[in-house]
Amino acid sequence: MATVILVRHGRTTANAQGILAGRAAGIRLDEIGRDQAARTGERLAVVPLVGVVSSPLERCRQTSKLILDHQAGSPATPVEDDITECDYGAWQGRTLSDLSAENLWPVVQTQPSAVVFPGGESMAAMQARSVAAIRRLDAAFEAQHGPGAVWAAVSHGDIIKSILADALGMHLDLFQRINVGPASISIVRYATSRPSVHATNTDSGDLSWLAGTGPTADAPVGGGAGHQAPHESHA
Repeated sequence: MATVILVRHGRTTANAQGILAGRAAGIRLDEIGRDQAARTGERLAVVPLVGVVSSPLERCRQTSKLILDHQAGSPATPVEDDITECDYGAWQGRTLSDLSAENLWPVVQTQPSAVVFPGGESMAAMQARSVAAIRRLDAAFEAQHGPGAVWAAVSHGDIIKSILADALGMHLDLFQRINVGPASISIVRYATSRPSVHATNTDSGDLSWLAGTGPTADAPVGGGAGHQAPHESHA
């Protein structure tokens, strides 16, 4: 089975100002966000990625470029519309402090499966399209590069949270329990029987174990011995 590394874009000017950017054009990484994305690229430099797939929005394409700057070779770099940001409709461009006074806000917090943003999409539709896209892309990378393939998808906070909730077998109504910070890395492997989640919301740590031998489909009973990086000795 292939491995997908889910990367949220770095911090943006809208994030810093507490604005729900949505799909608005011209939202770019700020200086902190560029530094965050560059550090994520440095972490991933030890992993030979076969592809870096980006949401079409500029902040994700910027983050993807900073990841690719640290990659050798020429990984595939498609843009995937189905992992773009949620369509927040009339909520787009408003401040989070203002939105928190809306009647829909507590529903977003406690029952997101029932949420349809005014003039936008439902959170259930957001999850369905993004999960389907990740599973389709994962299968394609594995078919082309083999079960040891590792690839990255650069997307948005709510998108990645919904993908992780699906992989964890959680109902969408529980996805607000998951946190996904700017430029963070989460790791999922899909198998025939079930997905397995190997990391969520990390912003530090060695990833060289991802360049090692391919995984098995079965979960280790008792937890197993953990990951071993390729450079570790067996002596």
